[in-house]
Amino acid sequence: MHAFDPAALECLAALADGGSFDRAAQLLSITQSAVSQRLRALETSLGRLLVVRSRPLRLTPAGKVMLRYARQMQAMRADLSHELGATLGQDERLPIAVNADSLATWVLPSLDPVVQAGHREGYGLELIVDDQDFTHDWLREGAVLGCVSTVAEALRGCSVEPLGAMRYIAVASPAFCQRQLPQGLNRGNFAQVPWLVFNRKDDMHALWVGLAFGLRGPHLVERYVPSTEAHVRAAVMGWGIGVMPEQMAAPWLAAGQLQALFPEVFVDVLLHWHQWRLRADDAPEPPALRAGALDRIGQALIEGARRALRHLPPG
Repeated sequence: MHAFDPAALECLAALADGGSFDRAAQLLSITQSAVSQRLRALETSLGRLLVVRSRPLRLTPAGKVMLRYARQMQAMRADLSHELGATLGQDERLPIAVNADSLATWVLPSLDPVVQAGHREGYGLELIVDDQDFTHDWLREGAVLGCVSTVAEALRGCSVEPLGAMRYIAVASPAFCQRQLPQGLNRGNFAQVPWLVFNRKDDMHALWVGLAFGLRGPHLVERYVPSTEAHVRAAVMGWGIGVMPEQMAAPWLAAGQLQALFPEVFVDVLLHWHQWRLRADDAPEPPALRAGALDRIGQALIEGARRALRHLPPG
């Protein structure tokens, strides 16, 4: 196995982050020529092309494998610096992928103690947002070190821990219901009223309609609002029916600005925490106070999820 140049691995990570040689050079505070030379040296040592020089550039399959390795080296360096009491540079970061609804509800409170401690330790935390069905792709491609995902099976070299279920309910403003649904939501009108959708990956509204009316792939009128907070606000303003986490809707329901439709119908989304294992399987467990930064992030999310999410019986 090659002893890879850490500077070259940092260049590969910066290229993945920046999407261009110019941006990678800015991130690393070196010249674009130096970025090219380090990447070329890494590709030569491996005998494989790692980056496709396109706009934006993209990693080859071998490049994605090396990016995973580079991310793990970054995290291990952060752990080492923490244990030695050293301060890292501001470019040191631990990227994780989460879904927008989790970020808007339970993730920030869960991570707050870790982030506050991170100010002293000197590493950065990067939260990357994607749909819960797609965050796992970021982990597989090496772009992040951990993710909150609906995927239950661990990748090779990763650990997985169940977090709990995020429950989604359908809500609308009283004014919307009075104007658009005077007879209530039913089989005769659900396809004529607007439904609020986060983005084109979001199918929560279709899943809810499928459960409520026993349908598959319903054709719905959709209004796209690609912001979690704006999504709730749009429902309160009467833009349409929103299918959202019960935690998010709770204060608006309590204030009478939203009302639940078919409260007995809901969608439970099971979430899991995945992270790369940065220690050998046979290595002794470190003392709790010296656990790695990625381990501390994962443990904070697991504990926060236990407080915030539903825990369903097996099966």
